[in-house]
Amino acid sequence: MNVVVIGAGPAGVMAALRAAELGATTTLLTRAAFGGMAANDGPVPVRTLAHAARLLRSVAQYESYGLGAASPVLDYRRVLERTREVAEALRERSHLRAEATRLGVAVQENVGTVRFLDAHTVEAESGLRAGAERILLCAGGIGRRLAVPGAERTAMYRDAWELTEIPASLLVVGGGMTGLQVASIFHAFGSRVQVFERGPRILPAEDEEVAREVTAGLRALGIEIHERFGTIDGFEPASAGTRMVYTKDGVKTHAEASLIVTAVGWAADTAGLDLPAAGIAVDPRGFVQTDECLATSVPHVFAAGDITGRTYLVPPAVLDAHVAATNAVLGEKVKREEGPIPMGGFTDPEYAHVGLTEADARRGHEVVVGVVRFEETARATIDGRAAGFCKLIADRATRKLLGCHVVGERAAEIVQAAAMAMAGGLDVADLARMPLAFPTYVGTLSRAAYRAWRQVDPAIEGPAHLEER
Repeated sequence: MNVVVIGAGPAGVMAALRAAELGATTTLLTRAAFGGMAANDGPVPVRTLAHAARLLRSVAQYESYGLGAASPVLDYRRVLERTREVAEALRERSHLRAEATRLGVAVQENVGTVRFLDAHTVEAESGLRAGAERILLCAGGIGRRLAVPGAERTAMYRDAWELTEIPASLLVVGGGMTGLQVASIFHAFGSRVQVFERGPRILPAEDEEVAREVTAGLRALGIEIHERFGTIDGFEPASAGTRMVYTKDGVKTHAEASLIVTAVGWAADTAGLDLPAAGIAVDPRGFVQTDECLATSVPHVFAAGDITGRTYLVPPAVLDAHVAATNAVLGEKVKREEGPIPMGGFTDPEYAHVGLTEADARRGHEVVVGVVRFEETARATIDGRAAGFCKLIADRATRKLLGCHVVGERAAEIVQAAAMAMAGGLDVADLARMPLAFPTYVGTLSRAAYRAWRQVDPAIEGPAHLEER
């Protein structure tokens, strides 16, 4: 069986590996470099830049730890060089590329946009043409642009990584994960930053307590947060760079910045694919429609990852790709997996979650909540990172974990441990009794679990260390 996979991000690579593993003759087509958006202008470069920002912020602690050093001078060109070096190193050393070679996947990089000629044939801008019995669509997503006058004067988040110098001022439209990461990074680099969120609060999908804590943290740094700002009328040139004109409560006003970045959502990257030529249907939002087995409206074409609009995170995209490729090659009806997926934002302060928010949990459960402030814990105090908290939500009757929400140092790593506990079926009593190392950030989990457990059974007596972490 011949299989063509379009897109070499996490979903596309997994789909190609799985198809080849099952014995299909597999070709992987990618518009640009191996690794897709995740490796080249998504999580990898974002995390690299966030690390540079973190190193700059760490200097503020030197004096309190008896360290004397001159203030560092930011060389943004060198920062970008380092970001590209990291991305290139990961591409070259990736075990996934080695695995693709071992399995005989024909990887065709930098072929340009791929389009359907018919339901079984695709052609790339490079002139490469491929026919296949099965096709896997993993072309990913792209930032959504605002449909207002002058929107072309704004930048997308990925454009910010290509700047040659740090803007004196930055205005970010959108208070979700992407927008806040851009805001946090460039604030550390020296930009005066404003964030405009149309809704009632930033991070609308996060637990309310997380949103409040992150908002307070960003404002404490000097980042301006504008919520419920109204409706954007358009963008126009200004002496400072670009002006955003908007209307709130019937009053027209404006804000200016050297650079305006919009981060207002994600769209399927289907431009140029010519899906109608293959008869592939999309939903009203423009995402490729799939059933629970990830088949599209064309039975021999499957899709996974951002292009389906189901999720915009790497782990579920990879899981879906495995399912899609299995069904494509074997003709089985394996259903996509559902379940809590850990995620985090590399902002300052960092935040992360897995499972239900407290509000969602209360709609279907009687819950208990255990909260530990970082200022109470040894490791955070030692590191001078005492801002933030760890929050565990559990069902009172079953004591099963429903969600974990963390703001502060190592938030993403703490949540990974909570996710494993949830996947393993541990309840709050199990987690509270687990002898996690001291002093560690992850150890905060058992203490939060103990506090939740005590609400179920106030008479229990746990190990003394649970209130000393």
